[in-house]
Amino acid sequence: MTLIDAAAKAERPVSPALFGLTVFASASLVFMVQPMAAKLILPLLGGAPAVWNTSMAFFQGALLAGYAYAHLLQRVRSMRRQAVIHAAALLIAALVLPLRVHELLGPPSSDHPALWLLAALGLMVGGPFAILSATAPLAQAWHARVFRAGEGRGPYVLYAASNLGSLIALLAYPVAVEPSLALQAQSIGWSLGYGAFALLMICLGLLVARAPAVDHPVAAAGPRPPLRDLWRQRLTWVALAAIPSSLMLGVTTHLTTDVASAPFIWVVPLALYLLTFIIAFQDRPAIPPDAALLFQAAAVAACAVILPFKTTNLVVQLAVHLGAFFLTALVCHQGLVRRRPETSRLTEFYLFLSLGGVVGGAFNAFVAPVVFNNVWEYPLVLALSCLARPWEAGFDKAWRWGVFVAAIACVVAAPVVAGLVAGSEGTVRILLAVVTVSAFLVRRSTMLFFATISMLLISAQAAGDRVDVRQSWRSFFGVVRQSAMPVDALGGEVRMLAHGTTLHGAQATSPDFRCRPLVYYAPETPIGQVFSAMRAENMRLEIGAVGLGTGAVAAYTRPGDRLTFFEIDPLVVKIANDPAYFTYTTECARGEVDYVIGDARLTLTDQPEGRFDLLLIDAFSSDAVPAHLLTLEAVRMYLDRLKPDGVLILHLSNRNLDLISPAMAVAEAAGGSALLQRHSAAYGSPPLWESAEDVIILAKSPEGLAPFANDVNWDPVDPTLARPWTDDYTNLPGALYARLKEQWRWLP
Repeated sequence: MTLIDAAAKAERPVSPALFGLTVFASASLVFMVQPMAAKLILPLLGGAPAVWNTSMAFFQGALLAGYAYAHLLQRVRSMRRQAVIHAAALLIAALVLPLRVHELLGPPSSDHPALWLLAALGLMVGGPFAILSATAPLAQAWHARVFRAGEGRGPYVLYAASNLGSLIALLAYPVAVEPSLALQAQSIGWSLGYGAFALLMICLGLLVARAPAVDHPVAAAGPRPPLRDLWRQRLTWVALAAIPSSLMLGVTTHLTTDVASAPFIWVVPLALYLLTFIIAFQDRPAIPPDAALLFQAAAVAACAVILPFKTTNLVVQLAVHLGAFFLTALVCHQGLVRRRPETSRLTEFYLFLSLGGVVGGAFNAFVAPVVFNNVWEYPLVLALSCLARPWEAGFDKAWRWGVFVAAIACVVAAPVVAGLVAGSEGTVRILLAVVTVSAFLVRRSTMLFFATISMLLISAQAAGDRVDVRQSWRSFFGVVRQSAMPVDALGGEVRMLAHGTTLHGAQATSPDFRCRPLVYYAPETPIGQVFSAMRAENMRLEIGAVGLGTGAVAAYTRPGDRLTFFEIDPLVVKIANDPAYFTYTTECARGEVDYVIGDARLTLTDQPEGRFDLLLIDAFSSDAVPAHLLTLEAVRMYLDRLKPDGVLILHLSNRNLDLISPAMAVAEAAGGSALLQRHSAAYGSPPLWESAEDVIILAKSPEGLAPFANDVNWDPVDPTLARPWTDDYTNLPGALYARLKEQWRWLP
């Protein structure tokens, strides 16, 4: 360092650590607020997985707005004016705090929930989020203004510090913040944090304004690149940013469909996404690019082959899908690092990177639900991610073409064998395994790898579909499919309704069995037993049912009974009332059937107290539980809507979560009397005749459960196995772990 450099450094009143602290603080606030804001809104939209996807698309758009603001602010030549403008923006954005769902919007719209959600987020946190998002590119531009190259570490290192703050905040939310603080306390705490950050950022701006700007050495001006090449570079940035953004939402939807839409699941893909940024922008990446490419090829091939098979072990699903996503995001982000521009184009680079994130998020949240009738965006982008790999020579190697031809043969054979040969699961798996290995072997030929993975996805999907899907629909609340299969014991064809990957009801088409409730609602099941007992005790029943499905509950109504379905998805109401699909509500119901559209917590609150003789809570999105329907506050509200001798039914069957333990604790804490039945289908019963299910029934007093007191099928509840869930505390990770312990006895 020369004497001149030392003197300039001494005159500079800004510490590099202050830049790092400011960027770290803003990133922490940005990523702490995302699950917090989504959780504030989640119960109002029925706990739908699409709440998180739409929220992420909103936040990516707000991030783009923040980056655009930072980019435009750099056109203001006076650093003092920049500092004043940014200080004013920080203070104006704070006017919407603390975080809350504004009453201006009214209740959510079931017809246009995504628009309502975007408006709610915009009013709640749009301004503060956009201004916070501008911090990273703005601080890095200011850093480049007052430090020479090599001083105070490079500005790209600040980007890694930003992602580190984001990662810590994301992981802290489900681990420490969510379990410890009520939502109102979280909102106030975050708002105070924003105020502290605003003061820090204003101080940084004033100090930078006072610091002398350094003269960066100017390289000899070369020929200006053609505009076509410039836009090719920008579009490459957008594409490499869009692929991991879309995959992040795709894998989140895949996981939340059958577990729960909750912060502890939301943050895992997002944290992995951020971790790939941190690794990619390291001077010495923890995972070298060559290793990332090798493992990504294997992970994508494994993910493609298991994607359609919904019964695969949950732990395997988590490992394969999250591994494929992580490695693909890393490959894309390392590709961005290789293509990053000089520091003078920093804000432009981040602007187009953010634009790519918006493109990927908007595709999943807004385009795919309209264009596709199933969740095709995840496998589609998984295949396209193969094109993000380096394009290397290799098409001239004959052995790769031989492997590719063998893969084609297996791709064609797998669905044919699955459809024609009974008990061919083992053969199909071997054929698909050959294609998987083939994809890995041709990985250096990008187009061959892309083609093989695409064929593998199509073939595995065709081989994995074992039912005759007649129709598929998609709404904000999920994918609904109507399918059919022959069941001789039920007189022929049986129509089924699935939400996501989970059966939500079935109906026989034979006149002899058409009005017999099947699967979860069959007379032999706990739900059927309760309906039969209540019919015997009461001449007229006032029934409420949260969750419509096929409408099988309507078959239990008699003349004089009144049944009200509380259903959040208008699409399900349309399907259940269309005789072309199901006829429980139109032909089998003998009583009056009504519908109330909206989230059950909101719509049931509007019902008069003491209305129902029987209230059934059976609302699942696929197999994911809307946790806000099983909290202590919710169950107390349900009991208030019962008549003195009324009965509440909680259907708690779930493949991946132990809902029984917290529900038993809630039943005890709510002050009701409760019984539990864990029902198994009778040995040898025909398919769809009945199903295994776990049910808890509650009443305001022991007298309300008198018809079941001497029934050996019903057991007392044990409230000591878990802590009761409340609106401020739901332990979904604990419920997941408890279910895994049932499957793997060796777990502690």
